[in-house]
Amino acid sequence: MSDVRSSRTTRMRSILHADLDAFYASVEVLDDPSLRGKPVIVGAARGERGVVSAASYEARQFGVHSAMPIRTAERLCPSGVFLPGHPDRYRELSDQVMAIFRSYTPLVEPISLDEAFLDVTGSAAAFGNGEAIARQIKSRVQSEAGLVVSVGVASNKLCAKVASDLRKPNALVVVPPGEEADFLAPLPVGRLWGVGPKAGQALREFGVQRVGELAALSDATLRRRFGQHGGELARRARGIDPSPVIPSQAPKSIGHEHTFEHDVVDPRHLESTLLDLAESVATRLRRHDMAAGAVQLKLRYEGFETLTRQEPLPHRTRDGELLYAAGVELLRRTLVAERAVRLVGLTAINLADAQQLTLFDGLDREERLSASIDAVRERFGENAITRARLLTDRPRRRFDFGERPNKAGPRSAPQELDE
Repeated sequence: MSDVRSSRTTRMRSILHADLDAFYASVEVLDDPSLRGKPVIVGAARGERGVVSAASYEARQFGVHSAMPIRTAERLCPSGVFLPGHPDRYRELSDQVMAIFRSYTPLVEPISLDEAFLDVTGSAAAFGNGEAIARQIKSRVQSEAGLVVSVGVASNKLCAKVASDLRKPNALVVVPPGEEADFLAPLPVGRLWGVGPKAGQALREFGVQRVGELAALSDATLRRRFGQHGGELARRARGIDPSPVIPSQAPKSIGHEHTFEHDVVDPRHLESTLLDLAESVATRLRRHDMAAGAVQLKLRYEGFETLTRQEPLPHRTRDGELLYAAGVELLRRTLVAERAVRLVGLTAINLADAQQLTLFDGLDREERLSASIDAVRERFGENAITRARLLTDRPRRRFDFGERPNKAGPRSAPQELDE
């Protein structure tokens, strides 16, 4: 009986999944209309090392996709326009779009800069049903931000997410309550949230190609084959997902990383890069009103061997100089002499709300100078003010990776670019 009540409650909800189409590439086209209709690939300039963080739909026709090495993308799409990206601009537009979402409901769960779940169940009296709200959001995002957003409407997050992905770009797909299982049944199992390449292959070996075929299997059969995960797969295949939309939470970590155009051996170059990264991380910490209790260093050597090391801080901080000092200490302990480094990253971890910390944490002494620096950068750009020691050797950042949400979404995020 409780299962029936739970199912009815789930069907009564109205959940949207909104996903900005080819977000980073679309922003580049928005800011430079001459790129319209061209295959735009964001991640690094042509000839530089890195991976694709976003590709326009024109580029995707050549087989280019995110996480692909830039050099592979160049071979597939020699006519492509390759850009290193503008993370601050993406963040600015993301904030604008998220504000539009929140004007319809406070229950907005961002998954990354370019997508979010919205629970609009309680918004019907003011704005109409889920489909009506979705149409309003699409119109406002287009007119106010100049971007196109695909939206799925359903009674749960699972079906809303699948729906928004089905008819991109500029999709609006509605799954009527009670038709969740029928909606999912004809789709390939790979469309189902939680079915990655390995699980998909295992299911195909088991004779399952479509979601409906998976839904028809008994829970006991799936548990025998896939363990505890099998029962969850069965519920998802039947369109059951009671998970709530959880409003945005503070990030668990904030970091930046830099991929070098040529592998670097010189420790001074690495330390200079690390200072630049530390300043950027500190700025982002202050933007979120967070302070770090530890830092994590990431080094990727030639040959793609990747190491991570972390170090606690003497007190919680959001001061770039202190983050840098800890990062350099880790670098000097970790770096292998004469071994070339391809990538270096610095991440602030063990975060806490700065407003809840006491003066004994040392934040008060750092705030005045940091606030002045942030004000200059906010008005004149990220590079308007910098450390003197960076002026002769300031690296060009290929891309930074964004805040890691506490709540895992249907895909790991993005996120801006991770690796």
